[in-house]
Amino acid sequence: MFNGKVLLMRDLHFDEDTFRAAYFEVDFAAFLAFKEFGFPDPAIANGFAMGALRAADGAYVLGVMGPHTANRGRIYFPAGTPDRSDLTEDGRVDLAGSVLRELREETGLGEGDVTVGEGWTIVRDGPTIAYMRPVALAESAEAARDRIRGLIAAQPDPELADIVIVREPADIDEARMPRFLLAYLRDALAQR
Repeated sequence: MFNGKVLLMRDLHFDEDTFRAAYFEVDFAAFLAFKEFGFPDPAIANGFAMGALRAADGAYVLGVMGPHTANRGRIYFPAGTPDRSDLTEDGRVDLAGSVLRELREETGLGEGDVTVGEGWTIVRDGPTIAYMRPVALAESAEAARDRIRGLIAAQPDPELADIVIVREPADIDEARMPRFLLAYLRDALAQR
């Protein structure tokens, strides 16, 4: 399993409509141990960007994590804990770039396939902080699912095992989705 360096957060500050934090580097095995121990230091968080992938027909398109991943069987939008490749030349974490990198890595979709929206929705569940950014596809959810499945099948070591479509609350899989994602989806579906 991957054991490269990833970036976790500390020094978290919410100030009205602004959120600031500092990132620091740890190896992936240390991050997994920290997670397994229930995030024992409340001053540290896993803050990552997540592309809320939405098809032209309004349905959300999510991935089922593959059996060889740390989150096997769980359902997410394309996302991942930031790593060194997400750092800019001045040392900042490029969360917008991370959305596109994770989308490409997990689904095979690139900038030409999607339209990335503006703004962020920050969803926090304890030590998990997801920076959600809307990402639109110009095709239906079924067409997107079929295309992404084909792209996944062509990958030598895909992170995703399958694609799930969420059109309405009944499509939400509470057992396999993290709480922060459940909150985001419920709110997004209620606003339609």
